[in-house]
Amino acid sequence: MYAILDVETTGGKYNEEGITEIAIYKFDGHEVVDQFSCLINPERPIHPYVVNLTGINEKMLRSAPKFYEVAKRIVEITENTVIVAHNASFDYRMLKMEFDRLGFEFERKTLCTVELARQLIPGKPSYSLGKLVRSLGIPIADRHRASGDAMATVKLFKLLLAKDADKEILKSYVRTRPLRQVEPKLLNIIDQLPQETGLYYFHKENGDIIYIGKSKNIKKRVTQHFTGQQRKAKKMQKEVVAVTYEKTGSELLALLKESDEIKKNKPIFNVAQRKSLFQFALYESYDEHGYRCLKIDKNDGRKKSITTFTNYDEGRNFLFKLSERHELCQKLLGIYPSKTSCFAYQTQKCRGACLQLEETENYNRRVMEALSSFVFENRNMLIVDKGRDIDEQAVVLIENGHYKGYAYVNLQYQIQNMDVLRDLINPMEQNRDTQRIIQSFLRKKKAYKIIRF
Repeated sequence: MYAILDVETTGGKYNEEGITEIAIYKFDGHEVVDQFSCLINPERPIHPYVVNLTGINEKMLRSAPKFYEVAKRIVEITENTVIVAHNASFDYRMLKMEFDRLGFEFERKTLCTVELARQLIPGKPSYSLGKLVRSLGIPIADRHRASGDAMATVKLFKLLLAKDADKEILKSYVRTRPLRQVEPKLLNIIDQLPQETGLYYFHKENGDIIYIGKSKNIKKRVTQHFTGQQRKAKKMQKEVVAVTYEKTGSELLALLKESDEIKKNKPIFNVAQRKSLFQFALYESYDEHGYRCLKIDKNDGRKKSITTFTNYDEGRNFLFKLSERHELCQKLLGIYPSKTSCFAYQTQKCRGACLQLEETENYNRRVMEALSSFVFENRNMLIVDKGRDIDEQAVVLIENGHYKGYAYVNLQYQIQNMDVLRDLINPMEQNRDTQRIIQSFLRKKKAYKIIRF
């Protein structure tokens, strides 16, 4: 759990300042679960420069509570959390100083979004909160007021969590959690998981990730792991001390991120993940009359394939749908062996290519059109799918036929402006697995939108 906060101060000499406003958003890594915001009477003058910057003046603070009156609420909302702030050393110093004045020892772990942004989004001309979030297309309201700046930091931190492919933020967080006894621990873990699409990570005591999985229902899948009787399941049950998760909204992103993060983190229980997932492939050739033929065969990595399938039946069913949807010849698709016409011709669903009644050029063009919906070679496009929240969209970027990465956006402006979108994109490696995953997703006609550019 994180306490994402921002404080406004009186300004003035070091360690003589006072807090004039505070906003805290309690964030579970996915959404805000609690919040606190108020003006505070600092009982000392405000520097004129700060008045001009924030708009907070002494008149506004006369009836505001003093720090000791809100201290209990601050302790409660930040208890058992990691404090996150933009330039965290300043905000944390101000809080500690106010509590020191009350004779109370305030100790919390901290994370700084300035440092995280420099590491995860390098090369930006400025890492000030206002300039950074504007460059990323993140809306910010009430600049230099605690609530507006803290909410912008929430959105920025959410983006940084998504960009943290090595999961260093999650690992460091898990290391701060206490170890519980096995049985109550597993039950407690399950209770805190969502029934949503995304990834889940099994951690051992030192925070290291030992297993990564994905599911349309995270809670249901983790429950299956914890109740499984197989040897691997029992081993994981003994070693896991915490489960973190990441909602993706998009099933496509869950598949892509799972593949990518297993390669990067190499969890010990994800041995040989995906090595035999796509066992069959779709190949093309031409018959003696020049007609374009398709065939499902064992996947041979040395040969160029059009797309791949997990098993033969999946590929065969796909070709039947292709034949029906585009009136293609079942004989030339390799799913109806015949020396004469195919079955589809007999039912008037084939235009006669099997009997050379349709011109080869016309038939071959229609085959290309049928395949174009999921073959993205040399194409520039965005695959837009549902995001983690109702007002968010997930975007997958394909440039020149290569998968570049993904982003989450809230505004149409972020999609329409490619410079902004490229800053938001979490870079991902293009490889055979990603190509197969995207092709398989596009073949299944999910509820997504394609934007070509």
